[in-house]
Amino acid sequence: MEHNNKLKEEIGWLKVIFAMSIATTLSEGAWVLQNYGKTTRVLLILNTLGALIFMLISIGINRVAYRKINQLED
Repeated sequence: MEHNNKLKEEIGWLKVIFAMSIATTLSEGAWVLQNYGKTTRVLLILNTLGALIFMLISIGINRVAYRKINQLED
């Protein structure tokens, strides 16, 4: 029973981190779209890379969360 509570707590934290990474990804993407043509190419590339990195982080967090959810079922 204690193990399930720990897993639930970990899943709760993963949900928070996942939401933050999605919000950051969307913010980076919105910044790129709003500032396209207004700023240097270097900043556009760096922000695009940042958005891609946060997208990959979000995918990783999602996979970890689903593994932990599947552990709860066992």
